[in-house]
Amino acid sequence: MTTRTPTSAAIAASPAATGTPARSATRSLLTCVVVASPLWAVVSLTQAAGRDGFDITRHPLSALSNGSLGWLQIANFLVAGALLAIGATGLRRALHGTPGSTWAPRLVRISGIGMMAAGLFVMDPVDGFPAGTPAGEAAALTWRSYAHFAAGSITFTSLIAACYVLGRHFSRIGHRGYAIASRVAGTTLLIGNGWAMGGGKAGTLTLAVGAITAMLSISVIANRYRRIH
Repeated sequence: MTTRTPTSAAIAASPAATGTPARSATRSLLTCVVVASPLWAVVSLTQAAGRDGFDITRHPLSALSNGSLGWLQIANFLVAGALLAIGATGLRRALHGTPGSTWAPRLVRISGIGMMAAGLFVMDPVDGFPAGTPAGEAAALTWRSYAHFAAGSITFTSLIAACYVLGRHFSRIGHRGYAIASRVAGTTLLIGNGWAMGGGKAGTLTLAVGAITAMLSISVIANRYRRIH
């Protein structure tokens, strides 16, 4: 019995395999995806560790967009989101002709657009951060907070879906390790977000772990296809 290898067929049929300029362009686009998640994670966690009054078990990473250094996290959302949105084209080329080649890139692009929107709409100061903010939840939220939460929901939902679609992609082409890792990453974000939304203890931490895990899994997958191309 002959086993067809969709990955090989996809590479042969993809724009990246038709010539050096196209291949170089695809690699550059995939590099955008590779870089986006580690960049966002490092910038976010560095600020979380160093900014006065921030507690990752009480404050979401989005709250870092407030205060005198808030522009760093705003820029972080905008740059990482743009890299994902632009780089999704490279993922589409790399996955051409394989299961998930349509929806995985679309979902990655949507998550990038959602991140940019989350950067533009800054959530309100919360629970003592930045310094001087009253402790506890605000009595009322501004429209910017609601817009930020909506953008975050879009981002998280699309990341979760992208992880599951990529899990199916790797199952279909016979890469069990990547298939399991993708699904675990998506489930980590699903559970982390659900725990946070349900008011679970240290929910902002579980959300951060889930979001970073899902994002890094996308970067690892993009890097795999970047090496191939």
